[in-house]
Amino acid sequence: MMLFAVLMFIVFGRMIGFAFRAAWGLTKVVFVLFFLPLLLIGLVIAGFIRLAWPLLVIIAIVMLIKNTSREVC
Repeated sequence: MMLFAVLMFIVFGRMIGFAFRAAWGLTKVVFVLFFLPLLLIGLVIAGFIRLAWPLLVIIAIVMLIKNTSREVC
């Protein structure tokens, strides 16, 4: 009985860990593909182009650095 309980916690613990990693990956994809462009478009429509432009430049620089470092390694 004790062995069953220990193995059950190991199996379900790993499944919960995998679920959190999958949810985090899905959250990043949804944020980058949906919320970030929507935020930038909303800022431009609301008249905050002076805020949207530097934000867009910073995001572009971060993406370039991230992609370049991924190719090097």
